[in-house]
Amino acid sequence: MKVHLQENDPSYKIFLYVFYVSAFIMCSITIFGFYAMIQEWITNGTYVMGEVLVKTEFPTPHFAKLLTWLFFTSIVSWYCVSRLGWKKTVTVSKWKLTMVQLMLLGLAVITLYETIYNFILLNAQITAGMINGVTPDIDSLTVAYPDPNRPWNLIFATKMFLAAFLISSHAFYLSTRPRKSIQELDP
Repeated sequence: MKVHLQENDPSYKIFLYVFYVSAFIMCSITIFGFYAMIQEWITNGTYVMGEVLVKTEFPTPHFAKLLTWLFFTSIVSWYCVSRLGWKKTVTVSKWKLTMVQLMLLGLAVITLYETIYNFILLNAQITAGMINGVTPDIDSLTVAYPDPNRPWNLIFATKMFLAAFLISSHAFYLSTRPRKSIQELDP
């Protein structure tokens, strides 16, 4: 079994096309989210980060939310990039790779903390609502930190930090694996 993908492999084009489609979906969702956020800021003077992505279902009602599409495509895009771009990492010097590994480890730890933190806040708000006899609208739960005028939707924050954790952890794992030599680049 070949571990490293070559340009002449049939699956190379599949990964490339899937990456392009995923990147297009991610860019479209991000642009829509920024546009909706700016409109809300102009109208209300405040906005909830990610709320429009949590509440917008696509392509039909009761199907996947835009946030789920963003989460899914970001992870798929990263996997495609890691399969397609491995040759670029072969020539990276050891000290640069060490710095990248330290940054990736730090990013993985921070995003793991943020994922757990947001998940605990989400769980606490759901539990507090249930104790008071009110079933909360989970898609509307927010945390007004660090700026009360710009709160974060907790579902958005949890999913985006989880995606960042998965990507940074996978990147750290890949950076610690033995690398091919320059002579092995072309079969």
